[in-house]
Amino acid sequence: MSLFTSAFSFLKHFTVFKKQTFLFFSNAINWEFFRTMSWFSEVPVRHFIEYNTSLDLTYSWSFGALAGLCFVFQIVTGVCLAMHYVSDIFLAFDSLEYLARNISDGWLFRYFHANGASFFFIVVYFHIFRNLMFRTYRNAKLAWLTGVLIFLLLIITAFLGYVLPWGQMSFWGATVITSLCTVIPFAGVFIVQWIWGGFSVGGPTLARFYILHAVLPMVLAVIVIFHILFLHKVGSTSPSNLIQQDGVSFYPYFFLKDFFGLCLFLFAYGFFSFYLPNLLGHPDNYIQANPLVTPEHIVPEWYFLPFYAILRAVPHKLGGVLAMLASIIILFFLPKFDNFRIFTSVKASFFFYLNFVFFISSVLVLGWVGGMPAEEPFVFVGRIAGFFYFLYFVNIYLLSLILNLAKMSNVF
Repeated sequence: MSLFTSAFSFLKHFTVFKKQTFLFFSNAINWEFFRTMSWFSEVPVRHFIEYNTSLDLTYSWSFGALAGLCFVFQIVTGVCLAMHYVSDIFLAFDSLEYLARNISDGWLFRYFHANGASFFFIVVYFHIFRNLMFRTYRNAKLAWLTGVLIFLLLIITAFLGYVLPWGQMSFWGATVITSLCTVIPFAGVFIVQWIWGGFSVGGPTLARFYILHAVLPMVLAVIVIFHILFLHKVGSTSPSNLIQQDGVSFYPYFFLKDFFGLCLFLFAYGFFSFYLPNLLGHPDNYIQANPLVTPEHIVPEWYFLPFYAILRAVPHKLGGVLAMLASIIILFFLPKFDNFRIFTSVKASFFFYLNFVFFISSVLVLGWVGGMPAEEPFVFVGRIAGFFYFLYFVNIYLLSLILNLAKMSNVF
């Protein structure tokens, strides 16, 4: 009985909190002052305050805004870490340990940055899955293409950052992934040695990765701006897959919804950073890199595991690399595959969502298999999951083709 009373009391107070917050943001800020300023009238007013949004947007539309905030968090914490980090193979590991143990609040920024990368990918994956589920990539194709490009650069940036702590997993992960370039005909070995700056991963590699890890976020920031502009040019779609021209302004209605999502995100982010800071990492990365000792099981960070599983699922090295690259690059062509506007048939909708469920399941299974040893039955399960991963795109194309032919024949 006490638990029910507490839950009821929480809902009651939360309802009052939402109402008071809504009234505060509606009345406390005088936006007319900002409208009188030319710069404010062109950018924030049009793209934030008066931005037209559909009436039926759900909380899943908040992941895009959360991804932008995660990007800002990573830049801020990354700058703080860069002030004390030393890109030297003999000092990199100790510099981060010194930062965490002796610098005031250094541990806080390190855990914020490490867990921020994981939460960044969690938000991005949910953002991508939401777009796939509601097929919003069809109405904003340029926004989708720039979004996939952001995702690709984000993977590269995260990999570069994973090498910088110079632990065992950092060193051997860099060795394994960069060695994949040897599959390039004729120039593969030369390219790998050029990336390494020698005949193995060492000091020049770490220095180059450090510089690229600092530069790529600047490139990402530019692409993110274009991503937002392309999205706002056509408007946000809704769960009904339509762009409503007679919707409501983003502020204050959906601003409050995003604000509530931000509160939940910060709670989870802070809980992991303070109470479970190393849960999403690998314990071997707290061992300084040793080229003479190979870890028993080399695995990347959890957000790379699905692609790592696809890489291992193909017996041939070149085939594995091509399959892994294709698993990301194929996202660029999704608007071409799915060229049917709205599913008017119940059977078509059922097949699409069933296909989507199999796709999500295959990604989760690939993530699980990627963290397991490269042995049976995990390799076989990874191949089955990888097959269903690519089958999703084939089914999307076939479904669109069949529906277009049926529309021409007046079947639906």
